[in-house]
Amino acid sequence: MNTITYTEITKNGLWNNNVALVQLLGLCPLLAVTNSTINGLGMGMATLLTLTLTGLAISLIRNWVRPEVRVPVFVIIIAAIVTTIELAMNAWLHDLYKILGIFIALIVTNCSVLARAEAFASRNKPLPAMLDGMMMGMGFAAVLVALGALREIIGQGTLLDGAELMFGDMAKNWTLVLIPDYRGFLLALLPPGAFIGLGLIVALKNVIDRRVKKQAVPIAAPSPQPSPLKGEGVAVSLRDAHV
Repeated sequence: MNTITYTEITKNGLWNNNVALVQLLGLCPLLAVTNSTINGLGMGMATLLTLTLTGLAISLIRNWVRPEVRVPVFVIIIAAIVTTIELAMNAWLHDLYKILGIFIALIVTNCSVLARAEAFASRNKPLPAMLDGMMMGMGFAAVLVALGALREIIGQGTLLDGAELMFGDMAKNWTLVLIPDYRGFLLALLPPGAFIGLGLIVALKNVIDRRVKKQAVPIAAPSPQPSPLKGEGVAVSLRDAHV
């Protein structure tokens, strides 16, 4: 099995193999809860924690699980971690938990979590597996936050609205009104707006990748033509004329 460096793990998780932009996994919560920056951040942090802990736990038991039962075991571990996170959010971030609702529990069925458990954590040591889960989670959370911010700005002209749901009373004044007296654009806050916003972000990533790839390809310099020897010029000209 080919070894992979920590730098490659980081680049793959954040950009090259981003869960949302490249693998296109976990789109249900991605599109459902990202009508604001804080909602996207809350779901992103829950998914990040799930991916990190799942990668670590599955890597630790990888040598004791028989191949025939590995998927049920992985699902049980994921469900236990998600249930713990759900209970913690219900206890400490109750208002945000009520908004995110069933989508916290649905992290268990998020294809990206099981995919990383099967493709990486079950085949690598604990530290690389935990780093892979963390980077994949951070990449997914970044897209959640970016899409939530985009929809919130276009939909209601604000940023960080409802920050107190996650950060407490000290964040009540964190809301930034970017467009005063803005009447809002409802489409951005509805499910079709989520699809359009995600499509724009994916297109932007593809444009950036294309430009970076184009700049990385060296321009081949034209090869110098050999200068004719003395006496050859007349012979070549006569031969060309004869042809």
